Amino acid sequence: MPIKIPDQLPARDVLRHENIFVMPESRASTQEIRPLKVLILNLMPKKIETETQFLRLLSNSPLQVDIELLRIDNRRSKNTPEEHLNAFYRQFEMIEKRNFDGLIITGAPLGLVQFEDVVYWDHLKKIMEWAKSHVTSTLFVCWAAQAALKLIYNLPKRTREDKLSGVYQHEIRRQFHPLLRGFDDTFLAPHSRYADFDTEYLAQNTDLDILATSEQAGVYLAATKDKRNVFVTGHPEYDADTLHNEYMRDVKEGLEPVMPVNYYPDNNPENPPRASWRSHGHLLFANWLNYCVYQQTPYDLENFSEDKFNKDED
Repeated sequence: MPIKIPDQLPARDVLRHENIFVMPESRASTQEIRPLKVLILNLMPKKIETETQFLRLLSNSPLQVDIELLRIDNRRSKNTPEEHLNAFYRQFEMIEKRNFDGLIITGAPLGLVQFEDVVYWDHLKKIMEWAKSHVTSTLFVCWAAQAALKLIYNLPKRTREDKLSGVYQHEIRRQFHPLLRGFDDTFLAPHSRYADFDTEYLAQNTDLDILATSEQAGVYLAATKDKRNVFVTGHPEYDADTLHNEYMRDVKEGLEPVMPVNYYPDNNPENPPRASWRSHGHLLFANWLNYCVYQQTPYDLENFSEDKFNKDED
């Protein structure tokens, strides 16, 4: 089944070129079906690139998914045309009285910034608190996962001395967990972060189900036992050249970055990188949509109740 997006969203042409079934609003309105309502809070600077990456992953599902895009505030963007934001993004005040099946909060380039110094920190806390009673399952990606650990478990910000950048091998730790259904015992995934997600530390200080880890990168995937909060510390949405573009940006800025690990063929930046994580990225998002969202959400979103989930856990 398709994802439903606004007719003029730039991602539409990109995804159609990739033979991904995208349904415009005009056609979706004629179908008698209850699509999943998924909200994407896009915190990344290059919003068009990021929204296309996430829409690509959300498309690989038999479920029809109705996407809405959310911006964190109304500050002018340096990397995204204001016309695009005004046309396709909602302000939180426009949707806060509604319920959603799923929420995705993307990463943000804030690895070296303290939480209290983040301009929109209070607003982000408000949205995360709102999600408890208005969203069936929330997926936190990279920096958002670190922020959620602070807001849900009151864990302090833990920062690595050096940036973790590259494609790392991971092992699954709970073979029969729904989010890992169909996963190989080991799989590759990209990381690009300063945030530290130490496996032992999270195991000792949270009640999370730790689902996949890496010896070098720590925890990659974790979830609360009710599956209402899912933490992904890497970037399964990244295109093949995203790490390359970040690396070259840092080189040009004189930051002397470490070359991304296990990324370039023969460890030579002159060789075009190849994506080795697409299949598990698609599988992860399909599993999240199916087992954490579709299987858990009420048919009538007006009947959403946080108490329902608490009773289910009891």
